[in-house]
Amino acid sequence: MISKFFENFNYLSLIVIIIIFYVTYYYYKYFNRINPLPGPFPIPFFGNLHQLFIFHGGSLKEFYNFNYKKYGDIFEVYFDTRSITLNSSEHIEKILSASTRNPYIMKLSEDDSKGYYELGVMGKGLLINQEFKSWRYNRHFFTQAILSPKFVHEATYWTCKLFEELESYWNKLYFKGDNKNVLDFSLWSNQFTNDMIFTLLTGERSYSMASYFNELSDNEKAERPSALIDETVKFVQAIRKYLMGILLFQIVSPFLRHYFPYFKNKSGDMIENLKYLNQRFDSIIKKRRQEIENTPLDKPLSNDMLTSVIIANTPRDVNYDKNVNEKDMRPMTDIEIRGIIFDGIVAGTDTTANTISYIIYYLAHNPDVKKKMLNEIDRIFQGDKTRPITENNLNNLKYCEAIAKEVSRIFSVVNSLPRCLERPEEIAGYQWPANTHVRINIDAIHHNSEYWEEPEKFNPDRWLDEGFEPKKNSFIAFGKGLRICPGRKLAIIELVCLMSLLYRKYEIDLVNKDAPLKTLSFSITACTELLVEIRLRN
Repeated sequence: MISKFFENFNYLSLIVIIIIFYVTYYYYKYFNRINPLPGPFPIPFFGNLHQLFIFHGGSLKEFYNFNYKKYGDIFEVYFDTRSITLNSSEHIEKILSASTRNPYIMKLSEDDSKGYYELGVMGKGLLINQEFKSWRYNRHFFTQAILSPKFVHEATYWTCKLFEELESYWNKLYFKGDNKNVLDFSLWSNQFTNDMIFTLLTGERSYSMASYFNELSDNEKAERPSALIDETVKFVQAIRKYLMGILLFQIVSPFLRHYFPYFKNKSGDMIENLKYLNQRFDSIIKKRRQEIENTPLDKPLSNDMLTSVIIANTPRDVNYDKNVNEKDMRPMTDIEIRGIIFDGIVAGTDTTANTISYIIYYLAHNPDVKKKMLNEIDRIFQGDKTRPITENNLNNLKYCEAIAKEVSRIFSVVNSLPRCLERPEEIAGYQWPANTHVRINIDAIHHNSEYWEEPEKFNPDRWLDEGFEPKKNSFIAFGKGLRICPGRKLAIIELVCLMSLLYRKYEIDLVNKDAPLKTLSFSITACTELLVEIRLRN
């Protein structure tokens, strides 16, 4: 009995000694850190995670903006590692340089990368690929596909086509008999963009809208195979889980992910979720390769991105040159294709869905802006509420485009841009060693009165003023420099197209204009609910 007591005592004593040693070492490093900056005080194991979740409800948007107001243009925060937060466009000029010699291609430090290596996503695709040669190779094919005239035409076509499907569900749910015409726009916009991006990038149909219709409808069901709908639901939920949870593997330490039950369960769930996503993408790629092989050379192929990247640098490619034997000009492997298609879907679904929801919100609160937009739409479409939108129409919807940009400025979906110094460098007046992690606070820059006249005012007209050009690095909703979002043109096309499709036919008002905007902010700031009343325009 006594011996067992001493065994337990020694075991507990060892744990206490280890903890004391770790805490002492942790604060020794903290108080002797290079370039001490103001910022919230961290605690061992958690850094500033407790402040993020306890005082800011897990909202990174609120957390960064609170600390910006408290500490100024440069401060530091601790999650798994130290992160220098920059809030001024002058401080980020080097980091966001568009030069190919820019040494800031890295988004993450070695410590920040450990979680992504554990997850198995490091070095693939575009979003968190830090190997410059691989990233440049993948980016070349992604950009070549997404900026092609055929793809732009395809984006316009599918936006109109899928909007017709959306309307068919709305007509049955909200415009029949005594049905109430109140709907949660944020949920519908998410279903729409899921179907849109998945179809554009893979050429496969997705049935998120059909699934949501079936969920809301008591009697009639969508004319889609139930097995396909169920598979869509599972796939979309997996993508959303990945998007909302990916940051967990950067800001939460390996110790917490491996031994703290809450984070351990979350991490394990994410790993299993990613295995499913990879298998799903691999099966889609394999199927498309077979379809291409079975299609005669004189027959056309589809214009989706997956087909474009599979045939790139092969005899099926219209730009193919058999005399070019450079290594960089080889066809893409399935793993490389999976990476860029995966990243395209992850980056293009919730970002666009949430931005269109915020557009609805800001237009409802700014009737003068809404009136100008309606005048532009009515002038271009001359009362025709059904004809497909053309690329020429999109080019003439300048005020709609200005609204999309202004919403992206005043309430950016992406909270911050991470970067990591590959070599010692002077940033914001301080000399920093290599592997220093920095994070650019987008909100702080988008709301700075030194760069924007009346920054808190929603004013799309600023984008149409003659000679107007945002101050350098003051508008970074789509990033800047080498890593600027390659899908930004597609995003604007989809947003402007959706605005004109919605408002040329429907009157949309918030159910409660006094209600605060409901959001959840982690990797992105997502709209969790937007109740609107929708009716046909006279």
